[in-house]
Amino acid sequence: MSSKTEETSSHSFLHALQNARISTKITAVYAVILFMLLICGIGAMALGVYYAFYHQAEVAIELSERQTVEKVEGGADFTPSFWNDDPVLPGVVLRVTDITGRVVFENDTHFPSLSDIEDNTRPRPPFWADQSMDVADIGNSTIYHATVDVMHNGSIYRLHFLRTITAESAFLKDVQHFLLFLMVTGFLIALCAGYFLSRRVLRPIRTMMATARSIEIEDMSRRIEPAPAHDELHELAVTFNHMLDRLQAGFSQQQRFVSDASHELRTPITVILGYSDLLARWGQTDEGVLKEGISSIRSEAENMQQLIEKLLFLARADQKRQVLHKENLELSEIVEDVMKKMKLVTKQHTVELKENEPGTIYADPVMMRQMMRIFLENSAKYTPDGGHITASCVRHGKYMLLSLSDDGIGIAPEEQQKVFERFYRVDTSRTKAEGVSGTGLGLSIAVWIAEQHDIRITMDSALGKGTTIHLSIPLVDG
Repeated sequence: MSSKTEETSSHSFLHALQNARISTKITAVYAVILFMLLICGIGAMALGVYYAFYHQAEVAIELSERQTVEKVEGGADFTPSFWNDDPVLPGVVLRVTDITGRVVFENDTHFPSLSDIEDNTRPRPPFWADQSMDVADIGNSTIYHATVDVMHNGSIYRLHFLRTITAESAFLKDVQHFLLFLMVTGFLIALCAGYFLSRRVLRPIRTMMATARSIEIEDMSRRIEPAPAHDELHELAVTFNHMLDRLQAGFSQQQRFVSDASHELRTPITVILGYSDLLARWGQTDEGVLKEGISSIRSEAENMQQLIEKLLFLARADQKRQVLHKENLELSEIVEDVMKKMKLVTKQHTVELKENEPGTIYADPVMMRQMMRIFLENSAKYTPDGGHITASCVRHGKYMLLSLSDDGIGIAPEEQQKVFERFYRVDTSRTKAEGVSGTGLGLSIAVWIAEQHDIRITMDSALGKGTTIHLSIPLVDG
């Protein structure tokens, strides 16, 4: 039962940590790593101190043991002269007992007795101690005790080698407690500091979250102030602001699109309703009013149909649902066909095809014709009666350069990029005064078609001097 409870608690903790803030996760990982480092560091320090004390005592006892045994085996008696050659190193106590356990010789009578040492011997010595020696604790002293049996003058004697490992056991325990306290205190301080620093470092992210929550479609003017340091968070803030700029531009364009579309649809609907009322009142009795009303309603309905078709085309293009059927085409044949039909429908202008070099392109034939017609119809729309519309298609490296020119009203430099925006029309009051009307969607469609065929569009135009559209169309064999 307890194991299931522990497993449930563990899963709950991991789930809570998984759903915690990034600053909390960073702090937790940092705390675990620091805790392990502190344990390893302080543990290694403590082991090093103890190993140094124990190892020093071990070396002294082993060396004294070897020298004493050699001297006893050499026939030396346990008399005061036994110490002439100093077989026992300083700090090592030697006691010799006979078979009954009686002390027959010793070099330090003030050292704790063998019985006291045996009574205070640890059942198991520490793992860093020599396992062949006993470890005893008497007062504040820790003592090594090693024994060797030797034969001397026909009797068996036991040599007891004693060496104080440390006389400051209480001090070492205090050091242990201090190190433990230092480890816990350092861990808590580092934990708090890590949490504070992680929250400070991640503050820009929280600012981004707050900004994102506060942004409304109606007001997208708020931006994040990038941090002075040019780090990843600075780049993230700059990228976020750039994304907001694009979103704001997109929403503004969408709002303008909806507003312009509504305005464009309102005009023909108003005209149709007006003529409907006119027909309802006088159409049955006045044949002239009847013909005028029917003609106007039909004209406005056709305009609405064209507008709706263009809107649907752009909507499919935005949703990437506009299908293209590309194939290898001879561009000169398409140019010649489009210009021939342009001559038939445009009687008020001189339409001329100049150069028309052959070249194979990979494109949708319907879309290519539609794109050319859009530019040519714009030329006819903004060129006064009697003007000239020309086309030329020449090979230019890996591209076919198709130029469509007119000598119409032209476009001011500051408006040349805007004309490709949806519903944008140059100098609306002027064009209406000259009898020019349109939806402002044709060039947007032409730009989309060009983008789908990797066609680059450039423009040369000046007010009163006409306009030339240059189309760089990639060749298949380029």
